[in-house]
Amino acid sequence: MASERVRLRNEARRAEILRAAARVFRRLGLAKAGMREIAEEAGLSPGNLYHYFSGKDQILLFCQERTLERLLDAVGRATRGDGSAADRLRQVLRAHLHAMLDDLDGATAHLEVEALPQALRAPVIARRDAYERALRSMVAQGVARGEFGPCDPALVTRAMLGAVNWSARWYRPEGGRSSTSIADAMADYLVNGLRVADPVSARPASSVTVDATRKVARDAAHRAGSKTQAGRRAAASGGDR
Repeated sequence: MASERVRLRNEARRAEILRAAARVFRRLGLAKAGMREIAEEAGLSPGNLYHYFSGKDQILLFCQERTLERLLDAVGRATRGDGSAADRLRQVLRAHLHAMLDDLDGATAHLEVEALPQALRAPVIARRDAYERALRSMVAQGVARGEFGPCDPALVTRAMLGAVNWSARWYRPEGGRSSTSIADAMADYLVNGLRVADPVSARPASSVTVDATRKVARDAAHRAGSKTQAGRRAAASGGDR
């Protein structure tokens, strides 16, 4: 029990260091940020910081692994669940957005995967690709079931991931909307853009009204034409007498 408390305490401290490091990365840029600046931001001595992380690359790696763990857990729960492809995709996108917006500083560091050395980057990219494939499979299932319109699942998935990841760049917690509000709205918007709409209800109201007016006019003209022809036949019959 004591060892578990120590582990949780260390994990919490590492998360605090991650957020401090992300603030330094945003302020100075990744290349100029050093362990001394990160230690100062976290309220630690450089020696204490090295107790938790051996270097800046390890801080970035921790960020990548922490965020990917959340994303893969979300996609795993959605894959095992029931419901439509649209509902499951919406669930994953909402979780992804929360991972980006609820821990904004850490999310910003999460986007810096290319800054990792190759040896550390390769496993991260492999897990990231596995997550992308899972989302792509959900999109493809939706198309196969007729829930989504015909599309290129790979292209659509990358477009969605680009949108949700970029939210960490523009979102500001002090703004007028909460992370939950934005996560719900963006997930709905992205999924609804794929769904098959009813051909009539999807058309503008003005277009439907014009078509209805034209139909009424055609029907009236047809009835008038029929009456005219009937009158001519009756007149011709009277003349024969």
